[in-house]
Amino acid sequence: MTIGRALLSLSVCGLAALFAADPRAQAPSPVPQIEFESVADFLKLPDGMNFGEVSGVAVNSQRHVFVFTRSNSAHGPAYRPAAAQLLEFGQKGEYIREIGKDLYGWAFAHTVRIDRNDNIWAVDKGSDMVVKFDPRGRVREVYGRRQESADEDTGPWEHKNPPAPHVDGMFRQPTDVAWDLAGNTYITDGYVNSRVAKFDKNGDWVKSWGDRGTGPGQFNLPHAIAIDRSDRIYVGDRSNRRIQVFDTDGTFLRMFTIDVPIPPGTKPVNGNTPSGERAAAAIGAPNSMCITPGPNQVMFVGESTFPGRLFKVSLDGKVLGVIGRSGRQLKQFSGVHQLACPSETEVYTAETSNWRVQKLILKTS
Repeated sequence: MTIGRALLSLSVCGLAALFAADPRAQAPSPVPQIEFESVADFLKLPDGMNFGEVSGVAVNSQRHVFVFTRSNSAHGPAYRPAAAQLLEFGQKGEYIREIGKDLYGWAFAHTVRIDRNDNIWAVDKGSDMVVKFDPRGRVREVYGRRQESADEDTGPWEHKNPPAPHVDGMFRQPTDVAWDLAGNTYITDGYVNSRVAKFDKNGDWVKSWGDRGTGPGQFNLPHAIAIDRSDRIYVGDRSNRRIQVFDTDGTFLRMFTIDVPIPPGTKPVNGNTPSGERAAAAIGAPNSMCITPGPNQVMFVGESTFPGRLFKVSLDGKVLGVIGRSGRQLKQFSGVHQLACPSETEVYTAETSNWRVQKLILKTS
């Protein structure tokens, strides 16, 4: 058994024992709850227009908000429709425009990020592509290539274990993107390949690291990625329920987990309430991550649909506070698929299960 597998097994087994009877019957977490408000109806869509599942949210230097939503599904069959729209809103939530309408790279929206030059990067899980737009909304670079509909063998990827060998510069259901101080690009190639791909500032292929597994430097669905001001790379290794930290060469530095017990009475928005090992495996599983700018950085991490909370975390892995709980109402969450945190007191949540973006204002002590 590898060190990583042993650590993960101890963590999950310990939590499973803790929740073996019923996760709802346990004492509340000793980690402090962070008080916050959610701005009601912040994003103002045109009349007659609605979000689908909201998988991505990002904020640029002008405080404009970009939303990647699984809408447009009326343009295809019930199975495998085109489900992606990229929308821009002003700093007061006013609707500005749709970017890349009916783009060839759109299939199934996953995440959106803004780089330091306000370029807009959209990661599409369905087309296996990452598309870079300039601030005007013009396509500047494309990474990966979608399968051609004319090919006889075109179809969904098989989730084999181990996966088929990687191909440089190509993806199989990518998940997220980030950049270091030198302008290199890092893409989590997550659902099938379980690796991180690196391109230089000119878009040329450099390398990749990682494969399917539980050891240090291995992944089981790298779902989110963020980089701090010291060029440490944080990868949300969701199905391994941990965050791994690397340098820019892909050298493993450390990893940590979020081990905050489930509060009594917690229920998922959809589905049965997990118990035992299933509940333990969901606690703190990093579905979404962001790191604040500035000299004193912190991280925000979102769980998936259950237990559905957000966490404020120091970069060394200490949980500083818990934000909200599972639910459908304002100040509750389900399926927080991406986070944007332009400051330590302002956080945006993209929710797939609740089909919305919330703007959160965190209170300081």
